[in-house]
Amino acid sequence: MAKQRRKADFPSKICVVCGRPFQWRKKWADCWQEVKYCSDRCRRRRSQSSR
Repeated sequence: MAKQRRKADFPSKICVVCGRPFQWRKKWADCWQEVKYCSDRCRRRRSQSSR
């Protein structure tokens, strides 16, 4: 049986919009280098503020 990882062991980043730290998620496993925003809300807010 595989050893489980603790949440603190996963990498984290800082959201470029809100400045909050966010953790790695399994759905981002293939594109973690390209992830910049912690949520869809921050991604939408970033596009609105650049207009």
